[in-house]
Amino acid sequence: MKDSNLDSTVVEMLQCFENDCVIVDKVFASCQQRECFPRIETDLDKKTFKSIKFKSGFIVPGTLVVTDIENRPNFKRVRFKLRIPFEVITNEGTVISKFLPDISKDIILFMPDARDEFEFKIVVETSSMVLGQPIQTGEILNFAVGVFIIVKVVGTVQLLIPTFGYCPEPDPCEEFSPDNICDDFDYSPFPDFFPPQFDDIIWD
Repeated sequence: MKDSNLDSTVVEMLQCFENDCVIVDKVFASCQQRECFPRIETDLDKKTFKSIKFKSGFIVPGTLVVTDIENRPNFKRVRFKLRIPFEVITNEGTVISKFLPDISKDIILFMPDARDEFEFKIVVETSSMVLGQPIQTGEILNFAVGVFIIVKVVGTVQLLIPTFGYCPEPDPCEEFSPDNICDDFDYSPFPDFFPPQFDDIIWD
């Protein structure tokens, strides 16, 4: 009885939706990995270290190779080199742009058989962080880096999904304008112009 009530509730909820066809990038498969670099060296060129920022990793152009695997239909061997940019910011305002060492990947991913015209894309996402405390010795900065990696098989498809229709109109954009010292003054309470009278003063 309880399950039937739940099913009827779900049906009622679905009836509130419209059905729309949308073109989206569908993730057919994904996997995670991690890499650790215990020692990265950067020449600060007579500057002093302030901070490190990482940018999104990317597949090095020309390194992606996808091949069939014997006796494993719908799976592919995927090989590529992953490159992750980073920036060292100094206290003097200088930005030193570098790359972590290239990461070689040789993995197996689900990639279903499809018509020749259908294209699968290999997409990578990275999240990099400094491990421990960076140490500057003279002009050389040493630090360790940990990298989390997600590899995805993505294909553009048409999906039928429930929707509420088009999105509502957004709020108006906020216009940028410099602070005007008179703005606060316009809304300030009007002061008393005359001194208090004898009866207005609270005497102890």
